[in-house]
Amino acid sequence: MRLLAGSRSGAVLLGGVAFQLQPGWKTYWRTPGDSGVPPRFDFSRSDNVEAVTVLWPAPQKFDDGAGGISLGYHDQVVLPLRIVAKNVDKPVTLRAEINYAVCEKLCIPVEANAELAFNSVASTEDSALFAALDSVPKPANVGDPNPLTIRDVEREGKSEVLVDVVTPDDRAVNLFVEGPTPDWGLPVPKPVEHSPPGVKRFSFQLDGVPPGVNPDGAALKLTLVGGDRSYEFNINLD
Repeated sequence: MRLLAGSRSGAVLLGGVAFQLQPGWKTYWRTPGDSGVPPRFDFSRSDNVEAVTVLWPAPQKFDDGAGGISLGYHDQVVLPLRIVAKNVDKPVTLRAEINYAVCEKLCIPVEANAELAFNSVASTEDSALFAALDSVPKPANVGDPNPLTIRDVEREGKSEVLVDVVTPDDRAVNLFVEGPTPDWGLPVPKPVEHSPPGVKRFSFQLDGVPPGVNPDGAALKLTLVGGDRSYEFNINLD
């Protein structure tokens, strides 16, 4: 793991966390699926940093070896960081403590510490950082006229949610769902065998809702991934 610093211009800086994994190994997305450990970040020891936002490239889907599905990355991945400086005229030093897991057949927890100064007007890391930004899902709304989009989301009874997806071709499409808080553990949506004409229908159950929580009206995040396109939809569950 290493930190990347992009070119510095103004109060908002672009950085990144780069993971290089051995063949056959993987690490996890912010929502790891049925198993796995999401990375945790602590930037509190940084100098002249007001806030850091971690951006997440679209994940891939893996068999977790126990009959479930995990979500994450293999080979290598760069997580872009949006860094806001407290004072635009002073140096910025990013200090990161990162706890994550790398997994093959077994998972190994890793605690890493890194430090990097942002002091260059021009950076050789810009191309890698902008490529990583391009792989972060774009914000979208249900019904948007994109070639890859969600046409409709509806409840089927109390416990099932149906999501209709429009795709430009027959390429593989994945859909992921997250609840409003990390203690929600919703399952990965599955394709429905017989979809309505013109759409690919996905279905998921409202399992993994925290005890005592009513899912009606809950804010869900849907991430749609197909080929080199990916979009993120924020919806409220009717």
